[in-house]
Amino acid sequence: MPTLSELVRSHTDLDEADVAWLQLLMADWQIVADLSFADLVLWLPDRDGQGFWAGGQMRPTTGPTAYVDDVLGTFVPVGRRPLLDIAYSQGRLVREGDPEWRDNVPVRVEVIPVRRVGRVIAVIARNTNLLGVRTPSRLELTYLQTAADLTQMIANGYFPSSGQRSDHADTPRVGDGAARVDADGLVEYASPNALSAFRRLGLSGDLAGLALADVTRELVPPRNRPDEETLSAVLGGRAHRDTEIGTELVSLIVRAIPLRPDGEHIGALVLVRDVTDLRRRDRELVTKDATIREIHHRVKNNLQTVAALLRMQARRIDSAEAKGALEEAVRRVGSIAIVHETLSQAVEEVVEFDDIADRVGSALGEVGGIGATVRVRRDGSFGGLASEVATPLAMALTELLQNAVEHGYPEVRSPDSAEPGEIVVRVHRSTDLLTVTVDDDGRGLPDGFDLSTSTNLGLSIVGTLVESELGGRLSLENRPGGTGARAEISVPLGR
Repeated sequence: MPTLSELVRSHTDLDEADVAWLQLLMADWQIVADLSFADLVLWLPDRDGQGFWAGGQMRPTTGPTAYVDDVLGTFVPVGRRPLLDIAYSQGRLVREGDPEWRDNVPVRVEVIPVRRVGRVIAVIARNTNLLGVRTPSRLELTYLQTAADLTQMIANGYFPSSGQRSDHADTPRVGDGAARVDADGLVEYASPNALSAFRRLGLSGDLAGLALADVTRELVPPRNRPDEETLSAVLGGRAHRDTEIGTELVSLIVRAIPLRPDGEHIGALVLVRDVTDLRRRDRELVTKDATIREIHHRVKNNLQTVAALLRMQARRIDSAEAKGALEEAVRRVGSIAIVHETLSQAVEEVVEFDDIADRVGSALGEVGGIGATVRVRRDGSFGGLASEVATPLAMALTELLQNAVEHGYPEVRSPDSAEPGEIVVRVHRSTDLLTVTVDDDGRGLPDGFDLSTSTNLGLSIVGTLVESELGGRLSLENRPGGTGARAEISVPLGR
């Protein structure tokens, strides 16, 4: 389906400010649809004056729909829907006497001009399915009166409002709880859901006739409510804003929509939503995230302790071969500890791997004293990787770098050498594949080398990590047209 912006760009002369006004209106028109018990369709004037394009559609959650099918993107020529023509050309609300019949359903139609800065930029058709109409209760009468006030505000250019309000997804809707207050902030009517929400705060009795701001001050401790200005503005219905109030056990979001159909403030619609369960789940998630980060921190500390113990053991061993094996174990444990250290500082189980790769490269100097003769350089970015990918990849990269140093540069180069050895880690990442190439300028692979038959422990570890844990591929060969060796890892992403 086409978007509002696409329809405006293709078929109308509306400017960016007009589109922004319409988008602001559509952000709130679910409220109008629910209060009206009716479908809303936004009709945009064709730039050639030939008719109207359906730029938006909203069905009510409080009653049956008048449209079985979507009409977004359809075109109505001038003359086919006379109410659209009249409302747009004359800039006034137009109501139809006799209902239309659609799919054997009688539908009452009203067309509302959308005015911005004194100019009609579109019209809204309000379509009520009359089969859902019944003897109105106090709630329905209040809804309909409030809807009439809001539609008059649309026609006069007073709605939507550009006042402050948040855009969080848990903003209240009409069905969550609604109260209408007068110009003094006294409750004229509160829906059963709104009344239940305040009773959960500790209210006894009804809200009718009470000042909503005063009730909130009595029920909500100062530490759990906004500043006095915000409290008076929202609960008194004087500002188009929302806020959150509550006790230690109950949390409510309250939103006010001031009503001024003819420009003078006559009261407000106050919407209320009980978000106690949502906030409880939010707190549980925060606690869970903190616990996970603490676990990563403790794992990192334990791994560092293991590495320290292995270093101590290595210093007490005379055998060069055994000392080398323990130093390799220290290096492998250290690469895992780096990942857990990064995860202990992350909000999500995703790590920026560039820092890990750089630290792994610099850590080569910590084992064997080779950091001064061979330098490691990264070309490209890994980006963010899930923890289940980051840990085996860090170990695999550590093994490949160490293997390149040990076997590619067996001779000891002077730290002051004009041309120290260089290992380049090249990274290429696409939507579904990560490719890591490790190039060195050392002596290269020996003649007859075959990765599949190699008994090198480090390469065996890399092969197991890449193929079994990452589901990727490993290749190792001499660099084409140059000195040194090339190892390449290809890892699928998004598994």
